[in-house]
Amino acid sequence: MGREHWKKIWVGSAGNMVEWFDWFVYASFATYFAGAFFPEGDDTAKLMNTAGVFAVGFFMRPVGGWLLGRVADRKGRKTALTLTVTLMSASAVLIAVAPTYAVAGYGGAAVLLVARLLQGLSVGGEYAASATYLTEASAPEHRGFASSFQYVSMTAGQVLGLGLLLVLQQTLSDAALHSWGWRVPFVVGALGAAVVFYLRRTMLETEVYEESAGDGVEQGRQGTLKALWAHRREAFLVVALTMGGTVAYYTYTTYLTKYLSNSAGLPKQTATLVSFCALIVFACLQPLAGRLSDRIGRRPLLITFAVGSTLLTVPIMAMLKHAGSFWPALGLSLLALLVVTGYTSINACVKAELFPTGVRALGVALPYAVANALFGGTAEYVALWFKDAGIESGFSWYVAGCAAVSLVVYLTMRETRDIDLGRAGADGAAAPGRKRDSMPVS
Repeated sequence: MGREHWKKIWVGSAGNMVEWFDWFVYASFATYFAGAFFPEGDDTAKLMNTAGVFAVGFFMRPVGGWLLGRVADRKGRKTALTLTVTLMSASAVLIAVAPTYAVAGYGGAAVLLVARLLQGLSVGGEYAASATYLTEASAPEHRGFASSFQYVSMTAGQVLGLGLLLVLQQTLSDAALHSWGWRVPFVVGALGAAVVFYLRRTMLETEVYEESAGDGVEQGRQGTLKALWAHRREAFLVVALTMGGTVAYYTYTTYLTKYLSNSAGLPKQTATLVSFCALIVFACLQPLAGRLSDRIGRRPLLITFAVGSTLLTVPIMAMLKHAGSFWPALGLSLLALLVVTGYTSINACVKAELFPTGVRALGVALPYAVANALFGGTAEYVALWFKDAGIESGFSWYVAGCAAVSLVVYLTMRETRDIDLGRAGADGAAAPGRKRDSMPVS
């Protein structure tokens, strides 16, 4: 890969990292600020309140996916990516200054809710814009490798958030963290977003977008719902193939720390350290799996993920609950994330490869956001609901069931590795799974 390609990957990934740092620190620090915005009650109830607000952010992601996906297809990937980081910076500032329940009653929770809605808008567009940008910015033989950096940067954002949590846990008292320390990451996130805003203002647009003339989409209809409806089969495919992956991902990332502390009985510091170490290894696995997909195809990795998640989720979650200490918990977490890598490393390019340039960002954004709202965003809340109902193991079966549904999709879908992005979805273009020639679309 040339220097210019690496620069595009770096700029796209750096912004994605900050976006997801802001998104995930909400979940990472929830155990500390859960009591700040809601009245006294049992710990699980307060966590369910904050998890409910977390889930609400996901339900704004389809709106963000539609609005910002439209911007990305009509005005360019660069414009959309700059806008998403602006929204994320604003939301981080709101959470950092939100008043507590003791000061403003439920007013603080209302500010938290507004901030989370803005985050949902931002992330709804960020995923698709960055997935499209990273896929389009890379050479055809390196698309899997390049697009894998989306989850590298997403995971890096979460690792930075957990790392900051570990530092604060070591330097501040538990009382200080509950009182004001939880605000620190949101201040850091707002400052990081300001830096990324500058970087994205100077980033280069992808050649595929600049050279497109609607590719498979009539002029003037780029990024419209009408154009997307013409590719509704691919849109429904995105929802179905995302279902199992997003539930598994959020189970072993955002919910894992709470599960280890609230269910397995590990100290908060130990649970955080397990997640921190596991995610570092997870981030390193993404480019390796992405490069593998460039050689053997996308479907083998997706199928491996779905089979592993269907068969191993229940025993892994059961053993995690009785892990008892750092090393067993880390080993089981790594096993789970190794399985999930089959989905996370390549899902961005698989979705982008399904759509023509003129509707690619919206085609990835909206159906993916819908799937995340229904399954990813609710995963933590569903897990806590099962726990509150006294049937915590039911959640493991739920995760396995979602993976099984996606497995059917992976087994029946066609390979996308060799698709020409300039002709994807165009009339007369070769079907997925067959190499395309390089003739331009007439």
